Amino acid sequence: MPVTREEINAAAARIAGHVHQTPVMRSDGFGLPLQFKFEHTQVTGSFKARGAFNAVLTADVPAAGIVAASGGNHGAAVAHAARRLGHAAHIFVPAFAGPAKIDVIRQTGATLHIVEGAYADAAEAARAHQEATGALDIHPYDAPATLAGQSTCFREWEAQGLDADTVLVAIGGGGLIGGAMAWLEGRKIVGVESETTNTMQAALARGPETDIEVSGLCANALGARRIGRLAYDLATARDLQTVLVSDEAVAEAQKRLWQTLRQLVEPAGAAALAAVLSGAYVPEKDERVAVLLCGANPAPIPI
Repeated sequence: MPVTREEINAAAARIAGHVHQTPVMRSDGFGLPLQFKFEHTQVTGSFKARGAFNAVLTADVPAAGIVAASGGNHGAAVAHAARRLGHAAHIFVPAFAGPAKIDVIRQTGATLHIVEGAYADAAEAARAHQEATGALDIHPYDAPATLAGQSTCFREWEAQGLDADTVLVAIGGGGLIGGAMAWLEGRKIVGVESETTNTMQAALARGPETDIEVSGLCANALGARRIGRLAYDLATARDLQTVLVSDEAVAEAQKRLWQTLRQLVEPAGAAALAAVLSGAYVPEKDERVAVLLCGANPAPIPI
């Protein structure tokens, strides 16, 4: 295990004053009973705040401050954590991060660097900054402190009465799904990826060093080129099931969430629900299913 339950409990206590306890609800409005956790209502609009605060609070931050590369949500979370804890931050994002996420980062007062290309290009620029300045790099997913922070989402959900047999979670680089696998025991976890951000499926088929070409609707949140090793190791140990959804299915899930629950989420935030609505994941009779809504920094969508 990359993190223990004791470490996750400690992370929950450590970040408690800095993050929200996000709400849960049950709904029959999607054709079957579903349990939801509204993690998109978290500080800065995504689960990333949990890992960001835990990573910063467990580190010795140098005078050069903090640096992070991000598709958007991690950068916003790190920038917010840095401001709250009194540190300077340099955040590197690709241009396709989009106006909503870029605006959240700007509002924190962090130094924002917009990089042409994909997340990997932003990561390379952040790495150069770290090497030049000695700033603390906060990895978006493949670090024990980050993963322990993300795990607190599922610890919290269980304390709120989660009683599902199966929990559907979107996969990007692996921090969130890794957090689910690290904490949840005795439940089936299903990882959901878009067809063009399928890092976990590719790694499980061809090995952990597999890189993919990233594109599509979910690219600015689920757009890592390679799955994190921590999540990969957990997935192989737990025989993780993954499913793929199309961009069209994700967009439809976004619309349905607004129409049915008045919840506005970004594409990645709707991916887990898209698996159920599109038939990519078909529950057994009487199977109790839960869906995590993980991000709420969308571009304007037609609804």
